[in-house]
Amino acid sequence: MVALSLSSLRAWSPPVLDARYRDAGLFVLLAVLFGGSFIAIKTGLRELPPVLFAGLRFDIAAVLLVGYAALTRPRSSWLPRTRGDFLGIGVAGLFLVTLNNGLLFLGQGPTTPAMASVMYGLNPVLAPVFAWWLLGDRLSWVGALGIGVALAGVVVMIQPSPSTLTSANTIGQLLVLGAASAVALGSVLLQRVGPRMDSLPLTAWAMGLGAVLLHGLSLAAGEPVGSVSRMGTATVLSLLVVAIPSTAVAYPIYFGLIGRVGPVRTNLVAYVVPVVAALFGWLLLASGVTVWTVVGFLVVVTGFALVERATLRAEVVRFRRRLRDDNLPSSPPSRDD
Repeated sequence: MVALSLSSLRAWSPPVLDARYRDAGLFVLLAVLFGGSFIAIKTGLRELPPVLFAGLRFDIAAVLLVGYAALTRPRSSWLPRTRGDFLGIGVAGLFLVTLNNGLLFLGQGPTTPAMASVMYGLNPVLAPVFAWWLLGDRLSWVGALGIGVALAGVVVMIQPSPSTLTSANTIGQLLVLGAASAVALGSVLLQRVGPRMDSLPLTAWAMGLGAVLLHGLSLAAGEPVGSVSRMGTATVLSLLVVAIPSTAVAYPIYFGLIGRVGPVRTNLVAYVVPVVAALFGWLLLASGVTVWTVVGFLVVVTGFALVERATLRAEVVRFRRRLRDDNLPSSPPSRDD
């Protein structure tokens, strides 16, 4: 009996999780990690100046990701070698790290996490505009209409008027919109320069470059470096949350999903993140969500659906085909089995 049990244990192997359930779980985890970052940033900005906070985020994340790449990959795969590699690191470091996070952290101070996350979710809608401009990608009239609808959603959320255009809240929202534009432009430029190195080491090097640039901008802006030594427990925890789970862990998940399920389905996370951010903001910061924010968000999602209508239609057809195949009865075993 003992021998049989030991034999069974040696033969047993843990069940392999279906790829669809794994990726669905990672998608939900990514939404939680990205959504939680808006709450952590809002908390950390109470004691840390914004650009310095962004630089510290990537100090930690870059060290972790470069170390991980160096330990798990051959040297030839994580060191930049071609002109495209160096240009890719430069583009990602400037647009996806420095401008993106500098504007995001500056903008989040005067606005709510829910509003910031909705504004930031515009980057998938803005990317086709830059792709049309820089890559010559065709933009149909329906796609152009979708972009207009999404921007109308921004107007609904901001509700510009002579009295609100100069308010801190409106300026903060526009700064976050600038961060989303930097992500969209940087993504298209990255596609144009065509780096050959893997996305994970490229991201790690870009984070290192971005951290240096952010610290330079922080010094140029006269932000007090001494504020780091006066951080309270809540600020330290918020920095660690933003740097490790929401950056060093989330970015590899994000790029991995792009490689397996495609950029369109992966970027749908931008429309789950505001829900997570609003929920966390309500639970942890007692931050409310206005009706106009919800209405504007729905208008933005409608615009995104118009821009990516063909890809979304193809994904729906693929999903229905997969459900149909899964529901087909399996063939009965033959007598020889």
